[in-house]
Amino acid sequence: MYRPEAFREDDRATLYAHAAANPFATVCTQRGGHVEVSHLPLLVDAGRGALRGHLARDNAMTAHLEAGAEALAVFHGPHGYVTPSVYGRHPSVPTWNYVVVHARGPVRLLDDAGLRSVLDELVERFDDTGWRFDAPEDYARRMLGAIAGFEITVASLEGKWKLSQNRPRSDQERVVEWLLREDGDDASRALAALMKRRLDAGVG
Repeated sequence: MYRPEAFREDDRATLYAHAAANPFATVCTQRGGHVEVSHLPLLVDAGRGALRGHLARDNAMTAHLEAGAEALAVFHGPHGYVTPSVYGRHPSVPTWNYVVVHARGPVRLLDDAGLRSVLDELVERFDDTGWRFDAPEDYARRMLGAIAGFEITVASLEGKWKLSQNRPRSDQERVVEWLLREDGDDASRALAALMKRRLDAGVG
């Protein structure tokens, strides 16, 4: 990932926190010159430096995982267009601000107990209705047989916080104000909130 110095984020606690807060990841593997891409919710274990999830056994990526391929998981965050019309310095050009984390490392498939643990933790994390997977044994066996659990050991972790840090603080403040405009969307407001928190903390 191209990361100019102004946009680099290397603090591991910050990177893992972002991944945990944005768990729907784009997972990529490569084997024999062929690339597979899947979109999967991942459990983030910062203490162990691991990511866990599951995918359909019929997914072509499963063969990559069985062969021990390395995986890249991309965790996206707030992003949006920035108009140069709000800058105090001209000439200027438009840009796109965004936050992203890349986690890369070897993958291993999990046994049945590991798969069940992943499923239980995912449901506990995301299902706030109290529902739990308590199905008849034959149904559970059939459902579990159709999926494979996996764990990525994070060997490298890098982030990019492209939030107008290459502009003067006054321009960054104008960008925040513009992103918070009445006709803006939720993504723009989330991006503005992140930029404002950093500016308030003196980071930027």
